[in-house]
Amino acid sequence: MAWQNNGARPDQNSVANQDVKSGLRYHLRATAWLALPLIGGHLAQQIISITDTVMLGWYGVVALAAGALGATCYFVVFIVGSGFALAVMPMVAREAASGNDAQVRRVTRMGLWLAALTGVLIYPVFWYAEPLLIALRQETEVAQGAQTYLRIAGAGMGLSIMVAVLKSHLAALERTGMLLWSTLAGAALNGVLNWVLIFGNLGAPELGLAGAGIATFSTNLLIFVVLAVYASRAKGLRQHALFQRIWRPDWPVFIQVFRLGWPIGLTSMAESGLFTASTLLMGWLGTAALAAHGVALQIASVTFMVHVGLSATATVRAGRAFGQRDALALRDGAIASLILSAAMVALTMALFLGLPRPLIGMFLAPDEPQRATIVAIGVGLLAVGALFQLADAAQVMALGLLRGLQDTQIPMIYAIFSYWAVGLPASYVFGFTFGLGPHGIWLGLVAGLVLAGILMMTRFWRRLRRDL
Repeated sequence: MAWQNNGARPDQNSVANQDVKSGLRYHLRATAWLALPLIGGHLAQQIISITDTVMLGWYGVVALAAGALGATCYFVVFIVGSGFALAVMPMVAREAASGNDAQVRRVTRMGLWLAALTGVLIYPVFWYAEPLLIALRQETEVAQGAQTYLRIAGAGMGLSIMVAVLKSHLAALERTGMLLWSTLAGAALNGVLNWVLIFGNLGAPELGLAGAGIATFSTNLLIFVVLAVYASRAKGLRQHALFQRIWRPDWPVFIQVFRLGWPIGLTSMAESGLFTASTLLMGWLGTAALAAHGVALQIASVTFMVHVGLSATATVRAGRAFGQRDALALRDGAIASLILSAAMVALTMALFLGLPRPLIGMFLAPDEPQRATIVAIGVGLLAVGALFQLADAAQVMALGLLRGLQDTQIPMIYAIFSYWAVGLPASYVFGFTFGLGPHGIWLGLVAGLVLAGILMMTRFWRRLRRDL
């Protein structure tokens, strides 16, 4: 592939135009401007999950543990299916940079097809979740509650992944504002429905975990409708005719999206699966450890959403530089993204180490009998969580940059090895063999994330040096 090295700038007539859109300052501003609504949208999405956790925590510790288990299982499936959505992003960004509107439409439509197909295929697993979770040594009452949640919320899995496809489509076209507003609307609806249906307020039946499942399904439906209408009707987007004859297959593009998306999905599953496995290991230690793990993981997920938003921005900007064959823009954009991510890492570490008790305590009722135990475990988990912030940020940022180059298969191998050959065994050894309990399980997560961060970041910079 022939890349432009704009650093040489042999044509003096183009100097002014190149300088306007080059340099680290420009890329910092451009990255931040594009990233802010994406970060806001991811944080709003996380607010939905936090609302579920807080309200279930106030409803009861068993409900909190079952909700954490069910939500983790849901997220693992979602993250695999969202690989197709993440594949749409660099493909659309590249085609948009080339002015190919027809290919933009074809890519996104086949992404929606793959999302719907994933939802249909996985639902039987959600329906029969209880025996599977019991086989994985989860407590019967917790497994029953998780199945109740998954049977209802899982019916909307296809919708959830289709929302991710539309978000990738709009992000690649740098139309990110609606991503934030639609997710905020969904967060508001989710909060209201949780309050009404979990506790039985306003005359509604008290449904507990089933109410949380209904709220999750309804939220995904609302966000999908809003984004679908915007993507097909908004000025500047109508020419894509996104839903025109959507029932017609486009098998060559279907295969392209699938080929790029399945390694992304497996890469994401390798990481999210590690956290799911850690949740299962926590379940072996009892309800209090599982509840503390669920709370601490929710808090860590909030800060991680900033890096996810920055990673998506890095994918878009790297994809456009890739489409334009501009290696210098790729380098400067990557550095800008990493600077912003590092700043967030520093803030997060200060927060986790400085205010752990208030953060954990807000998820629990004041009169909860196990409150002191859960808070004590959670404080230690956040201290360990502060350790892996840099590694976690590094691996997700490197993944975003590599996806912009449509490089997905080698990172998948790195992820599977780091998380499953190193991270999970380390979690078991530290947690059970060395007797470190919940904190040992999280130390194993640190080991896997550090290795993944080193491998993936090294691959990106080697590719960049080669291209430059």
